[in-house]
Amino acid sequence: MDYSFADPADGPAFFVICFACIPSVLLGVWLEVAFSAPVWVQFLVTGPFMLATCIPPLRPLKGWLVASQYFYKAEEGKLVRLPETGAPHSAS
Repeated sequence: MDYSFADPADGPAFFVICFACIPSVLLGVWLEVAFSAPVWVQFLVTGPFMLATCIPPLRPLKGWLVASQYFYKAEEGKLVRLPETGAPHSAS
């Protein structure tokens, strides 16, 4: 199968940022507010949590985006130029 039609670009990263990084930041803020955790505890807790919630979903999300592009026959947008008729265009 030729995958030249597929271009998920930054889509997977966008979805991961929206759905995985926000809970990681909220965890870090909660640790700081509730426990006044030192920086090393923040790194020890939020670092692995962020890696565990951000890296694994990237491949499935990319696969989902490529599959949906294939299913819906998505292709790059094109400009369509209308033929010149010679009639003046009205402003209204």
